[in-house]
Formats: sequence, structure tokens, C-alpha cells
Amino acid sequence: MTRISLLGPGTFSEESARHFLGAVPHELLPCTLIAEVFQAVVSGRADLGVIPIENTLEGSVSQHLDWLVHEVDLPIQAEWVYPITMNLIGRVGEGDSRARLALVREVLSHPVALGQCREFLRTRLPHAQVVPVSSTAEGARQVRERASEQGLAAIGSAASATLYGLDILAAHIEDHPDNATRFVLVGPRPLSLARPGRPKTSLLITLPADFPGALHQVLSVFARQQVNLVRIESRPTRKRLGNYFFFIDVDAALSTEPLSTALSEIESLGCSVRVLGSYPSHGV
Repeated sequence: MTRISLLGPGTFSEESARHFLGAVPHELLPCTLIAEVFQAVVSGRADLGVIPIENTLEGSVSQHLDWLVHEVDLPIQAEWVYPITMNLIGRVGEGDSRARLALVREVLSHPVALGQCREFLRTRLPHAQVVPVSSTAEGARQVRERASEQGLAAIGSAASATLYGLDILAAHIEDHPDNATRFVLVGPRPLSLARPGRPKTSLLITLPADFPGALHQVLSVFARQQVNLVRIESRPTRKRLGNYFFFIDVDAALSTEPLSTALSEIESLGCSVRVLGSYPSHGV
């Protein structure tokens, strides 16, 4: 049985993993912090880890990407996109929904989840203090643990409300109806899946020097080989200010000739190329 570490219990990571894995025999190992998710895989306590890396509204989860680059060497083995429905959860008091919201003085959740509900927080809970915590489930747990305090609420999944014996005070509070999060499965060995998925490759490319047209040269190679780029993002290398590498996602398997030829050309330009993974990609 495959052991899989993730943020949880009661998180969107857990909810999405159960949906994605389906009938695949697995054991979920809940962790409080994303560092623990990675470390469980590195230590061998888990075979694979579930990492949320991008959201429709908030973009990339930079901390998690930085872990993949700077802290661990764990290839991406699969990815999936999961629709996210945010809920305000807590304890139902007296009065109608407007009166209950007026009593909320503190809202706890993961920073990315809070960012997906900015408009709701601005218009419906302008009086409440927003408190970031390590996960959406941790926010719900704290609301339960601090039962003697009035006016606490969390933003998270319906599953976390059920897990911690809380009520949904307001449903579908995300700022956009097409809100979704991209999750990746990282670890030393691939997971055997019945579904093939769409081939995709994630790359980390570092330019040899910063000069006019340097990035253009790299992108021109992909264009010449007709390799479709579906995402490109810069992140600091942590070596010196103004020095960056580029995350690039490609709509192709690493083994295809156009991509392998493109990477050879890019390396001949003096660029450093690191393959973060070549894997099946699954939609919603």
C-alpha cells in the first residue's frame, strides 16, 4: 500500500487526494506543516507527498515551489487540478445569517485560502481580524479548541467543518466560481495509475548571465522546436539580488524528440537545466 503524506486532516489536500487516488490502495499520513509533508517523503516514512503549488486566484504558492528547488530533490510524479469551494465555518449562534456574521471577530485560515476570499472578507466581515495559520484544517481545529471564546470562525472545506464538529456559516465564499488548485504528487517513485493523463514536464532553467535577450534566446529554442509552454515564472536564486531562475511547464513528455532537442540546445547556450518531473497531468 502506498503511503502518502499531506496537510491534514480535513484539508483540501486530503479531499483532492481522495478524489484523485480513487481505488488506488493508499494510506494517508496527515501532517500539520508543509515541511513535514516533504520530510516524511525524504525520510521514507511516506512514499509520496501531496503539494498544492498553484491556485486560480492566488497564483503560485511560492513557499512550496521553493521547497522543491532549495530543500529537497523529489521529482513530480503526477498532477491534478481540483475545484475549491471555500466556506466560512464556526458555531451557529442566534439570529439570521447577517446577525451571525456580525458576531465574527476573528477569521483563521491558510494565507492562500484567505487570499481566495478577499472580497467576502472585505464586504461581509470588514470588522473581523484575519489570522493566517498553517492550513485550512488548522484554522478549524483552533476554532474548536477555543470553544470558550466567542466570535471565532475559519475558512476551509466542508469536510473540516464535519471533522471538527462545526457549522457552515456561509458557503461558496471564494471570489471566483472557477476557483481551482493545482496539486502535485512528489516522491522518488511513480504511482501506478489506471488513467494515463496528459504528458507534461516541469523544468527549472537558470540563465548563464543577465544580458539583453537572454530569456528570448531560451524561448526562441522552444518556439523553433514547436514545444508548447503552458507556464513560465521567475523566482530568485537566493544567490544575489536580481539573479533568477525560471519555472517552465511544457505540454510534452521529456522523452519526445522536440523537447529533448530543445533542452540540448538550451544547455549549449550555457543554461543550467533541471528537470523537476515528467508526469501525467489530470484535469478536474
